[in-house]
Amino acid sequence: MSGHSKWSSIKHKKGALDAKRGQLFTKLARDITMAARGGGSGDPSMNAPLRLAIARAKDNNMPNDNIERAIQRGTGGGDTDTLIEITYEGYGPGGTAVIVEAVTDNRNRTVAEVRAAFSRGGGNLGESGAVAWQFDTRGVITVEAKGTDPDEVQLTAIEAGALDISVDEDEVEVLTEPADLEAVREALTSSGLKVAQAEISRVPRTLISLDEKAAIQTLKLLERLDDLDDVSRVYSNADFPDEVLAAADA
Repeated sequence: MSGHSKWSSIKHKKGALDAKRGQLFTKLARDITMAARGGGSGDPSMNAPLRLAIARAKDNNMPNDNIERAIQRGTGGGDTDTLIEITYEGYGPGGTAVIVEAVTDNRNRTVAEVRAAFSRGGGNLGESGAVAWQFDTRGVITVEAKGTDPDEVQLTAIEAGALDISVDEDEVEVLTEPADLEAVREALTSSGLKVAQAEISRVPRTLISLDEKAAIQTLKLLERLDDLDDVSRVYSNADFPDEVLAAADA
């Protein structure tokens, strides 16, 4: 995909059948709670981050009751006052850059778990700002490719303000400025296209190619980080060989 790590695509596909769906819903609920609290309103029409958090939850089939409870926790205060958002940066096998976004009520616990995951995965935790410069913040929309005309997706997306699109056999990826994400998503949906996922993401400016051994190590590291309870999102600039991607999808 054009400048975007396929790790997010792999994670999305695996998440659809993830036996740990309860953990996924917990993370999504926490994101909604933080967006409701930070955006100053529990009304999605008046809170753009909350709209995106809710859309991401619905993309992952999170029940509406769970979404409503998460919004209420964010607007009602209580234990959400102890939650903080932290971003960690580090390096994976082969010199890949890794960014970890977390929401936690215990900074010491989270940094210890993240550092241990990097160490066990053949990487190391870096200082703030170590790798963030290698990524751009973008809106990323994934459209199911089956039964769609890529030219139609491109025309619709560009007319709505998209920056770029890329196509593979399974999906079409549309990149936007963060502020244009909702408008482009709405345009695609209104055209009858099936949007599988839409979110604000960190997109690597360039990808680092890995041999098979380093790629497998990197995938294990990213999965280990993503499995931590306090971690919301994991980004990487790793470029995985096709055979490693095929094994991961299987």
